[in-house]
Amino acid sequence: MRMRGRIRLIGAGATAAVLGPLALWAAWDADETQAPRLAPTDLRERDPQATPAARRVYAFLAGLENDARLGRPSRTLIGQHVELHNERYNPKYGDYRGTKQPGYYYKKARDITGRLPGFVELDLGPGYGRPGWAVGQARSYNGSWPSCRRDWGYVEDAVDLAVGVWAGLPRAADGSYRPSGTHTECFSGAPVSLPHNGGDPAGLVGFSFHQPYPGSPVKSLEQTKLRNSPGADDPGWFRRVITADSPEHRALLHDLDFLADHLGYLADQGVPVLLRPYHEMNTAPGDGFWWAGQDPAAFHELWRLTYDHLVHRRGLHNLLFVWAPNSWDGGYGRDPHAYYPGGRYVDVVGVDDYSDTPAKPFGGGAWTEVWYRGLERYRRPRIMAESFHVPLNAAQPETLSRTPWVLWTVWGQALSYENLSAPRHKNTAADVRRTYGSPKTITSGDRLRAGHAP
Repeated sequence: MRMRGRIRLIGAGATAAVLGPLALWAAWDADETQAPRLAPTDLRERDPQATPAARRVYAFLAGLENDARLGRPSRTLIGQHVELHNERYNPKYGDYRGTKQPGYYYKKARDITGRLPGFVELDLGPGYGRPGWAVGQARSYNGSWPSCRRDWGYVEDAVDLAVGVWAGLPRAADGSYRPSGTHTECFSGAPVSLPHNGGDPAGLVGFSFHQPYPGSPVKSLEQTKLRNSPGADDPGWFRRVITADSPEHRALLHDLDFLADHLGYLADQGVPVLLRPYHEMNTAPGDGFWWAGQDPAAFHELWRLTYDHLVHRRGLHNLLFVWAPNSWDGGYGRDPHAYYPGGRYVDVVGVDDYSDTPAKPFGGGAWTEVWYRGLERYRRPRIMAESFHVPLNAAQPETLSRTPWVLWTVWGQALSYENLSAPRHKNTAADVRRTYGSPKTITSGDRLRAGHAP
């Protein structure tokens, strides 16, 4: 039975039964230039200690992917990235002047369509121009970091919104912080309120990590750029970042502990997380983040030591690792294959697509198809990790028929077209309603029982 709007974490068991454990492992880690083959469906093949909830989420995503690969009817989970640091502290951000409550663009989808996204991605970086890592309200899991610091309250809001999307807001006291979703910010005394979503599980959760360069005294988006890092003038700096016991490496682990403390609390609350670190790594040297455009072997080391730190040293088994290069258009983004860390470290593959527009697809072909087909070789669930556009719009109403992405996430303020000056980046309200109302998409929609079981 197919019901629009319901997230069903089922559908992958048949594939596991057919392949068997040995074939599953081969599918997970074999030569990935051989295609087509189905995506593996059991997260334990990558992490034997994966939590039951993370396993269900992965099996759900892999089931959607394998339906598409087998030519069966498939559907796309609609997601929304939320830039909480900008919503909270940047009055020029978004579709009106003035600071906004956290989750404004999560709620905006419902304001336009009556439905919430089925997936929300948040960010524990980059900070908002303040020194050092810090937090807003002191909590059990963040006691290692300075608290009650200006412009850092969004970090707790990100964690609370993630729990709220997974478990519902408002809800009865359940051991998590702020089950009502409301509080007063420590530093400013400002009232803060997360958007309610009906009190029942509402969707899946992801985190990116726009990490300022290791050792950066100020945490902000500018410090994520290679041109503003020591690596801009020192070609040996990145090698020291990934070399054990160097000061740069210790700074990297310090940053990862900030991430791990918050992800660990989500693990304690039973929240699985699609973690998307070190994205757009295939950007041309000097144009992107401090981890981008590096020697591919060195990037592999960064990814794998991050994986080992989070999974093995910090014991986080609620994570699904997402590898998401920039759209490889031959200019800003290069062919990403050399940067792929390997199937033992990656669960989901995606693309950040800023080369395509609905009116003018890259290369003159079908919109987003070059990226969709290019990711097929990896035999993982394929996602549109970042886009300015909703997938179903006036210029491209058949996107999901030709490219049935497992997940499509719209970037932050781009959801509401009024805030973007470039006409090619506009979503109209009709476009958003078309996407959220389509039988080809999955939104929060219907009620979900605890644990996201059908």
